[in-house]
Amino acid sequence: MSVEKITIPEKIATGVAHSKLILVGEHAVVHGQPAIAIPFPLIGVESIVERVIGSVYLDSSLYQGPVESAPKSLAGIVNTIKQTLKILKIPYRDLLIRIKSSIPPGKGLGSSASVAIAIVKSLFMYSNEQYTKEQLLQLANISEKFAHGAPSGIDPLTITSHSPIWYKKEEPIDYIAPSGEFYFVVADTGRMADTKSAVSTVKDLIKQTPQKVYGKIERIGDITYQAREALEKSSKQLLGYLLNEAQKELEAIGVSDSSLNKLIHFAREEGALGAKLTGGGNGGCIIALAQNEIHSKQLSEKLKNFGAQAVWPFVLKSETE
Repeated sequence: MSVEKITIPEKIATGVAHSKLILVGEHAVVHGQPAIAIPFPLIGVESIVERVIGSVYLDSSLYQGPVESAPKSLAGIVNTIKQTLKILKIPYRDLLIRIKSSIPPGKGLGSSASVAIAIVKSLFMYSNEQYTKEQLLQLANISEKFAHGAPSGIDPLTITSHSPIWYKKEEPIDYIAPSGEFYFVVADTGRMADTKSAVSTVKDLIKQTPQKVYGKIERIGDITYQAREALEKSSKQLLGYLLNEAQKELEAIGVSDSSLNKLIHFAREEGALGAKLTGGGNGGCIIALAQNEIHSKQLSEKLKNFGAQAVWPFVLKSETE
């Protein structure tokens, strides 16, 4: 006699979430300066929930098995699932949750928040309930606390938005309406970003030379204010210059590394108006501003040939265009 899982296929629900990028303001945002984050729809997560008799089962590239036996690294996701089921009054059993993600983890692209948001959306859809944006953010932040300790909340906010976000600690969220079209290229160094060590490097530097480091952090803040204006006034040349200036300060506070610097230097040599790291630093991805659509395609190909692990060209423009 063989024992098989009994599947009831008529009960299937799907939830999706896109990725995110920090355009400017990394690290300085932790110290009270603003940051600009942009939705990144080229990569994302799909969560598929179906009724399968048995325990709550997770099927993902990182882990396949009962949720109760998931590794500690997935504790945030597990708690988001439990809390969502509790809110929806769904019994904690008879569920298969399949995760399909095209977001490389550990690259500063909001992977953990995207997974949490996609799961929450799929569970609400499974129970035929409507979620509010507040519920979505609250439930995603359960996962973020496990992943990042004390998260700023910028990842879930940007992932649930269609517009660039202006974020400053303890201030209301604001949305930016870009004017014109900005052609960006994101390139992956192939190295996992080490946000934890990058944050600790900045903290250590502050202890050693507080005046100097806070000066750099304030300068990144000034650049961020100017970058918002450049987006709103369609000033591509100015935005490119500001991205380069932000990178100088990020290098000065020790959060860039040779893998990032190599791609940034190459992008600039190939005509990028500006280029910098995006995310925590010490590995991860760069973002470069191309001159136009044709140049963004050419730059993408060149970065790929130069050794970038993955390259994504995309355009940022006003929602009304």
